[in-house]
Amino acid sequence: MSKYTAPEFLTDLLHARSPSGYEFEAQKAFDKHVKTHADVYEKDAMGNRLATLNPKGDPVLMLAGHMDELGLLITYVNKDGYLYFQTIGGHDRTVISGRRVIIQTANGPVKGVTGKRAIHLMDEADRKKVPEIHEIWIDIGARSKKDALARVSIGDCATYDHEFELINGSIGAARAFDNKVGAYAVGEVIRRLAKQKKKLAAKVVSVATSQEEIGTRGAATSVYAVNPHIAIAIDVGHATDHPDCDNRKYGETTLGGGPIICRGANINPKVYDRLVKCAKKLRIPYQLEADPRPTGTDARALQMGRGGVATGLISVPLRYMHTPSEMVDLEDVEACVKLLAAFALSLEKGDYAHW
Repeated sequence: MSKYTAPEFLTDLLHARSPSGYEFEAQKAFDKHVKTHADVYEKDAMGNRLATLNPKGDPVLMLAGHMDELGLLITYVNKDGYLYFQTIGGHDRTVISGRRVIIQTANGPVKGVTGKRAIHLMDEADRKKVPEIHEIWIDIGARSKKDALARVSIGDCATYDHEFELINGSIGAARAFDNKVGAYAVGEVIRRLAKQKKKLAAKVVSVATSQEEIGTRGAATSVYAVNPHIAIAIDVGHATDHPDCDNRKYGETTLGGGPIICRGANINPKVYDRLVKCAKKLRIPYQLEADPRPTGTDARALQMGRGGVATGLISVPLRYMHTPSEMVDLEDVEACVKLLAAFALSLEKGDYAHW
């Protein structure tokens, strides 16, 4: 039995079901834990949550962590009451079937199971194939289409029924560490910096962004609204310390090795240098990754906001991304929070990271 205790704010986010476009439960958790600590707290038409400290400060620093996750969207119910769906976000089709799911409906949660033809009923060729999405369904135990539609509606969304659990010490598994850890980090920074506002030169705006998994959409609109000088995205990155991962292709990063700081075309070099300097000063372990293109994170949208934004990216090492049981060391998450707070406190008036 683990003696490690996860923060309540983080566990509330992890339990929240919030596929892209359906972020209601994550919004509620973020509101509960962050709103009272902010000088200004806002929501917008995209479903983002924006928490501001020191609103007259300079420079303007934006921290972005997306709160949406993968999901399934109900698109059709057949005559026997089986539900068919499309995926929200980038799913691995090999892990969809045989999962318990929870469907969010107007009348509350409905439980179901993803099903497909059993291996015993397949020929040799079919056993080697990855099923197409239309060959998998959700079974809610309905007896007919009418029975099913009395309980669910077209456009309802579902998430895997896999909850957060500590595996060993501070290492845990959860359905959506991607990217509840990022949303937690930016919200937790507001909670902690609220106690040190007199030390802040910068205006700090932490944004729990929506719809990252379908194209960094919440970040694209919120960066326009915030109009920051500097922005840092907080997401998850691949821990490459497991079997069958070629470091020659994917670099070398480990679970428990500390936050991953990115370098490359998406990253402002002065922001990168300051992040490393802050990590060294506080003796926070950190790791490096290099990406020559726009990253697959909110950072790609942040950098291109308005006239351009000096952007950084910190990632929490994660194994088994986009599966129902992602794995993270929560000590890496805590180190990420400390690094972000130190970065914010290190900024001086007029420092816009132009180069």
